[in-house]
Amino acid sequence: MTQFKGTHLVRRDGKGRVSIPAAFRAVLKADHPANGPVVLRPSHKHPCIEGWHPEAFTAQGAQIQALPRFSDEEDDLALALYSDAVDAEPDKEGRIVLAKDLADHAGLGEEVAFIGAGSHFQIWEPQAAQRRIAEARERARVLRMTLPTAPQVAK
Repeated sequence: MTQFKGTHLVRRDGKGRVSIPAAFRAVLKADHPANGPVVLRPSHKHPCIEGWHPEAFTAQGAQIQALPRFSDEEDDLALALYSDAVDAEPDKEGRIVLAKDLADHAGLGEEVAFIGAGSHFQIWEPQAAQRRIAEARERARVLRMTLPTAPQVAK
C-alpha cells in the first residue's frame, strides 16, 4: 500500500470541511476507484486527528486480538482505537467534515496541517504540528533511532 507522506496546510470552511490533500486522496483511492472513505479518530497519544485507509485501520484489529483476551491492555487499547472512530466519505471535491468533537480534540482553527505518517496521516493545528515534528526529530536524533536491519537472504 502506498504511504501517506508530506505536510500540507489547508483551510477549513465555515461548515468544518477540509480538502484532503491530493497526494493523500490518491492513497485512499488505491483500492477504491471513487473518492475512497477514510477512518477518522482522535489520537490517544497526541492532540490531533488520525486518518486511516479503512483496510489499514481494520488490520489493527488483528494486533489487538493478539493481546491476552479480557486483559486491561486489550480493553483499553480497543476502546482507545474504536470508541470515537468514524467513517468519513469525501465529497466530489475530496472534502470531509471534521466533526466538532474531533476538531476540539485537536484544537483546530481555520487552518489545519495534514501530516503524513506512513500508514496513516494526522491532522493538527499548524503550530502544534511544527512543534511535534521538531520534537520527533530531536528525540530520534538524541536516541539515535534507526530502523531494524532486514534479514540477509542466503545465496
